[in-house]
Amino acid sequence: MTDIYEKLLSKAKEISKNAYCPYSNFPVGACVLYESGNEYLGCNVENASYGLSICAERNAMSSAISAGEKTKIKAIAIYSPKQKMCLPCGACRQWLCEFAVDENIQIILEGKDEKISILKLKDIFPYGFKFDE
Repeated sequence: MTDIYEKLLSKAKEISKNAYCPYSNFPVGACVLYESGNEYLGCNVENASYGLSICAERNAMSSAISAGEKTKIKAIAIYSPKQKMCLPCGACRQWLCEFAVDENIQIILEGKDEKISILKLKDIFPYGFKFDE
């Protein structure tokens, strides 16, 4: 499993270079893995009207939806060259809760020691809103 985590994190790192972040100067990249095996990338895109900005994680999930992805998220890798352990914001945590296989999906980050660190959604967002189908 470590190989896939390294691959996802590497893709998140690469896409972070495309971030449009002239206001925060805080580039972020994300790579989302779905049950289908498909991977989708996203980077943060800021706007002068800051509330109109979109985070890398939500950008990647939106790309999946736009591409017609019908399965659920298994894992997500998030990377910023500005901060180790770059955790998703609250809005992104809720989006992950909405589209995840379950609360045990893997959140893959670059740890402080530059090794891969893996957290579970339930540990960083234990009480998210979930629509019961």
